[in-house]
Amino acid sequence: MLVHRNFMPELKFSASRSSGAGGQNVNKVNTKVELRFHIESSALLSTDEKAILIRKLANRMNKEGELILTEQNDRSQLKNKEKVIDRFYRLINHALTPQKRRKATRPTLASRRRRLENKKQHSEKKSRRQRPPFD
Repeated sequence: MLVHRNFMPELKFSASRSSGAGGQNVNKVNTKVELRFHIESSALLSTDEKAILIRKLANRMNKEGELILTEQNDRSQLKNKEKVIDRFYRLINHALTPQKRRKATRPTLASRRRRLENKKQHSEKKSRRQRPPFD
């Protein structure tokens, strides 16, 4: 888990004007917060972790290899910054948590019998709907 690592020195923040509703503040206040994190140059990540993050988060990265997250839902720049930092940590933790391998299982004998019985009943129901042939 990465919760104990402090990525704050490696994060870059910028603020800009948020789109959408906001009343009188909308055209004056820079409340949209953008977080940038360059994965390759991080000193806190191992090479394996960097490779995993680059593979799993490729759709959120730009050509320079920066992970980019934005937040603009709140009217407060501070709240948006807190939310984007929280989202960053959750995203990194989720990407680095190993997925459990799926164990292949076979259907039980009883479930196979139930499935075949349901198919038989369905087939009989449909065959009862057919009209008798003309003589």
